[in-house]
Amino acid sequence: MSKTVITAEGLGKSYMIGHRQKESYSTLRDVLTSIPRQWWSRLRNPQYHTHENIEEFWALKEVDFEIKQGDRVGIIGRNGAGKSTLLKILSRIIEPTTGKVKIAGRVASLLEVGTGFHPELTGRENVFLNGAILGMGRIDIKKKFDEIIDFAEVEKFLDTPVKRYSSGMYVRLAFAVAAHLEPEILIVDEVLAVGDVSFQKKCIGKMGDVAKGGRTIIFVSHKMDAIRRLCQQTILIEKGEIIKLGPTEKVINHYLAGTGLRSALNDRGPAPDKRMHLRSVKLLDKTWTGKDHFTRNEMGYVEVIYDINAQLKNVHIVCHVVDNEDRVIVSTGDCDVNQRLHSERSPDSYKATFQIPTEILNEGEYSLTFSLGIPYGTIYDQVPNAVRFNLSDLRSEGGPEYMQKRPGLVIKDIQWETEKALKKDMA
Repeated sequence: MSKTVITAEGLGKSYMIGHRQKESYSTLRDVLTSIPRQWWSRLRNPQYHTHENIEEFWALKEVDFEIKQGDRVGIIGRNGAGKSTLLKILSRIIEPTTGKVKIAGRVASLLEVGTGFHPELTGRENVFLNGAILGMGRIDIKKKFDEIIDFAEVEKFLDTPVKRYSSGMYVRLAFAVAAHLEPEILIVDEVLAVGDVSFQKKCIGKMGDVAKGGRTIIFVSHKMDAIRRLCQQTILIEKGEIIKLGPTEKVINHYLAGTGLRSALNDRGPAPDKRMHLRSVKLLDKTWTGKDHFTRNEMGYVEVIYDINAQLKNVHIVCHVVDNEDRVIVSTGDCDVNQRLHSERSPDSYKATFQIPTEILNEGEYSLTFSLGIPYGTIYDQVPNAVRFNLSDLRSEGGPEYMQKRPGLVIKDIQWETEKALKKDMA
């Protein structure tokens, strides 16, 4: 049975924040005469704040959880939910206002660009400085030094002060140090988003290797695919409180269900001034239940309801499947196969359904954009990013070779035949 390495009991963190009151118009004489009064008030009362109301803000409230050795835990939530505050407490950067946290083991944290780096020191010197902060001896750091530099890809600038590094170089070196000096607990915030895409994938793979070594990982990210691939358990935080804690897939689905634009575009109401008008869009699974996450071996459907408000001919409705970099991956229209729809259509409300091409899409986040009108002509209605969904590849969990997303915009499973090579084959 794994031992508990992190225990949080009733964690809370509050800050005092000031709100400046709206000032009325003041003359120069008013300003000059008010200065002596303000100084006198400050001398008599150190807590005096001119034109400010002080409010107590709780960034975290009554947070309780346990993390065991070897766990891979994701933390998700909206911006400002309290994720970074929690990580700073776990990293001993700040102290909680209430409650306590017990940590067993050496912690390495990567919370923001350049954490733990001295800007005047070179990359080489900062590797040894960070190693010492993590409790590593100089001999141990030397053993890992070449591996760290190879991973960070900053060998050319190793003897340059890090104040001249770009933010991406900072992150590469900082992550390489944190991941290679074998901490018992590795804490990584969204800071990896600063690096380029290939390095982000490299970091996810490295964290997977670290986890396989029995170390504990706490990972904050807004990229649900990265959380899914890496983390077994996930914590959802909203307004400083833990809303849900459990298996990653269940927690992510709960989070996505509350993020607004997801599995459904609700009825937009009639628009009689438009010749064609999109009313609603729904993402559905094979049981016709609303869903916003699919796997590549799962059948998903799109249900579209739209109005035609005039007698029209040669009109159609088109859907573009767009990735999170705004690239159109595939498009489909209701007339592609059903040519009779090119004929004249009467005013009415229509419902159309088609299957999501999950079998060819690479894992990631996608949105559906709809256009209604005449092909290569007049557009009567257009709704970008009407709904959004996530797609995962179950093979990502099959081994280290799939810890990263496969390259390519699309995926096609191609049949291979393998047999022993004969001498004539090698001639």
